[in-house]
Amino acid sequence: MSGEWTGVSGKRVVITGATSGIGLAAAKQLAQLGAELAIVARSPERAAEAVVQISRGSPGGATPDVLIADLAVQAEVRQVAEEIARRYQRVQVLINNAGAMYTSRQLTPDGVERTWAVNHLAPFALTTLLLDLLQSSAPARIITTSSAAHYNAQIPFDDLSAEHTYANMGYRRYGESKLANILFTDELARRLEGSGVTANCFHPGFVGTGFNHNNGGFMRLAMWLGEMFARRPDQGAETLVWLADSPEVSQISGAYFVDKRTVRPSPAARDMDQAARLWQVSQAMLAAPASGRA
Repeated sequence: MSGEWTGVSGKRVVITGATSGIGLAAAKQLAQLGAELAIVARSPERAAEAVVQISRGSPGGATPDVLIADLAVQAEVRQVAEEIARRYQRVQVLINNAGAMYTSRQLTPDGVERTWAVNHLAPFALTTLLLDLLQSSAPARIITTSSAAHYNAQIPFDDLSAEHTYANMGYRRYGESKLANILFTDELARRLEGSGVTANCFHPGFVGTGFNHNNGGFMRLAMWLGEMFARRPDQGAETLVWLADSPEVSQISGAYFVDKRTVRPSPAARDMDQAARLWQVSQAMLAAPASGRA
């Protein structure tokens, strides 16, 4: 790895999914550490609220930059990547944290199943579009939020649109997308070996946030009951902030972390042939016209 990592102070950090939950908690902590933040948000109103909260704890009340994009829409992912490259000469940390789960199968305007689009294709596209910038900024880090939900999942290569395999109120699809996050990290780390850019992912634990509250009254009630026993968002963000800031992980790439420790993910998540196949398939999905998808 080139250069020496001295923490996030003074470094450009781009984070998605930072208007609530662990993303917002992480953004606050990173701002307190002196990071130069840029948050990617879908809603200008929620972004403005997050900026106020983040600025309160940052040195001198520094205000994070805001970039607006709906990460479910491929054109908007491309546009925000272009804007990032235009605005910043260097990006030392990219955090792919945005995620969602839907109880029923939905398609994006691109014809992609929405959970897959937001949780996997968006971080895949954003990262690959920014790779040149990240490599020129080395040492740099790419961090992706995964989940222990991946453990019983397999990538349905014969049904990536989930026409026939959307089940369990979206939990199955969510697990598949979180497995995709780890396989993406595996292959990304392999491709970046020796570049000065590391790629790691992590499981934040079960965190009490607004996640899954978009899925109706039953799911809101279920999540509210579960959140009584959940971690606070600031606790769920600890590993994410540590992966962004700590010199301890400077030489680690392609790992899956839980509570600041490397943990073996599922056998499916360690299959490098599957990781390479997923990379190729993801590139093809991004290149395919919407009319060619179910």
